[in-house]
Parts: sequence; C-alpha cells; structure tokens
Amino acid sequence: MDYGVGNLFSLKCSLERAGFKVAIGTSKEHIKRGDVIFLPGVGDFTTASRNLAMIKETIVDQILGGKFIFGICLGMQLLFHRSEEGDGEGLGLLDGENKKLPDNVKVPHMGWDTIKILKENALFCELADEDYYYFAHSYYPVPNSNEVVYAETNYGIIFASVIIKGNVYGTQFHPEKSGNKGLKLLENFHSIVKR
Repeated sequence: MDYGVGNLFSLKCSLERAGFKVAIGTSKEHIKRGDVIFLPGVGDFTTASRNLAMIKETIVDQILGGKFIFGICLGMQLLFHRSEEGDGEGLGLLDGENKKLPDNVKVPHMGWDTIKILKENALFCELADEDYYYFAHSYYPVPNSNEVVYAETNYGIIFASVIIKGNVYGTQFHPEKSGNKGLKLLENFHSIVKR
C-alpha cells in the first residue's frame, strides 16, 4: 500500500527478492487484486491513519475475508486501534494500542537489536532466537492479548516485536533493512502465503 508515509521502494526490492510480485497502489481495486497487503513503515500514526481512512473499510473487509496483511513498524502499529502518537484510528484488526518508549532509553530506538522468539511459527523457519534485526521507532504496540505476541524485544521495556493472528502479521522491525535474516523472514512469509 502506498499511503503516503512508507519507504516503498526498498521494501518493493526486498519483496521481489523474496519471491513476491509487487504492485504499488492505493485504489480499492488494487487492494482487492493482490493476495497480500503490505503496510510499509515510515511516518507518523495520525497522518497514516488519515491517509488510510478512505480505503480502511475495503482493507478490513479483505482481511476478514481471508487475505493476508503484513504491517512493518508503523504499518504494524496501524493494525491496532489507536496510538499515543496522536489522533486517528488504526485498522482495528488487533485489539490494543501503541505507547511511547520510556524516557530512560534513547528515543527513537534506532539500529540493530535482537528478538526473542516466544512461539514456533513458519515465519521463523531457519531463523534463530536472538537474531538481530533493524529497528527505527519511538512507539511500540501493546496488544490486549499476549496470544498474538510471537517474539519480543527488550529496549527499556519488553515489547512485542512480532505479532501474528491468523492471516494478520506484523513486525516492529524492518525486514527490508535487516540483511539476510530479514530477507529470510520475508521468504518464509512468501511460503506461508503460497500455501
């Protein structure tokens, strides 16, 4: 999805390397055509939610109908209802909100950090606990249920860095900026979508 705030072209390149055929767009017809929707992750929650407002209902309908969605960083935060970052409503596909990182750490959380895998999933095939991924964020998701949290990261607070619920996926880190580990994770997601 091109909703005016994402780093579209680096993600497009990584997705194509992972096996996806990528089309960038914003129309309702565009949303309905693909097998999976990617929400890229640079920008602020208020602007992004405002830009998604016209197509929100179409996206939600497609996801409820079984289409996959993968949110990255801000894109993952948009899967939830709201954010402390500002006004606006997310997609509400997951129950919860987004909160600001604590004051006792440098904000934004920028650079390489590890994830701790909590539950097995095909997304982590051939990836190890404590692998490094690239983060760039000031807010983090707080799901109402820990059942959706598949990996976490400790940065002043322990937060959900991978969420999965059915056909809804999200990473707080940027797979497209995370080298071979990030590419492998996207390849694993491609295998999940192809099933």
